[in-house]
Amino acid sequence: MDKRAFKDQLYGQFARVGKALSSPNRIELMELVAQRERTVESLADEVGMTIGNTSAHLQVLREARLVESRKEGLFVHYRVADDVVLGLIGSLRSVAGARLAEVDRLVASYFRDRSTMDAIGFDELKARLKADSVILVDVRPAEEYAAGHIAGAISIPHDELEDRLREIPKDKEVVAYCRGPYCVFADQAVSTLTRKRRKARRLEAGFPEWKAAGLPVRKPGK
Repeated sequence: MDKRAFKDQLYGQFARVGKALSSPNRIELMELVAQRERTVESLADEVGMTIGNTSAHLQVLREARLVESRKEGLFVHYRVADDVVLGLIGSLRSVAGARLAEVDRLVASYFRDRSTMDAIGFDELKARLKADSVILVDVRPAEEYAAGHIAGAISIPHDELEDRLREIPKDKEVVAYCRGPYCVFADQAVSTLTRKRRKARRLEAGFPEWKAAGLPVRKPGK
């Protein structure tokens, strides 16, 4: 194989990944399976697509080795391939946020209250958890928490928070986190807690980013 043939084939393999991520639908599906293993049917319901279209998108991602699947009975379950892929999802968001002004405009128009909310970074959260000076609340659906969560977090899904405020000590600040930096659940949780006169902040990212950074997580059965 000469140099040109090598380069063409090598960059062709790189392009497989780029092509797999060239669809907004596939990027959203990647973010969902980064939370936990999901069936085609549950993913189709969440993203508002037909089962056939959802399955086709997942097949493209699987062919690029970005997701893996297993069959159980009549259902096919998909999961993100590994932590390297989690890092890729985060990098894609970071580059888009840094280079495309449209991202900032979209975020500002949708997260109208975010400019008034303080966010906490990973380093500060690690220190606060070690000092036991903060309550960390995972406001994702309970199934996602059960599949894996930040070590030390308690599970209170965003739609149950107001009814379960008694479970959160009043003398500590609350940090809420969800699926990622553009997930609305944490913002809603902070708004609810603030309205109830609780001191609260949102984590600047979500569980997949924390896990991709190699920070402590708890997995099923632990």
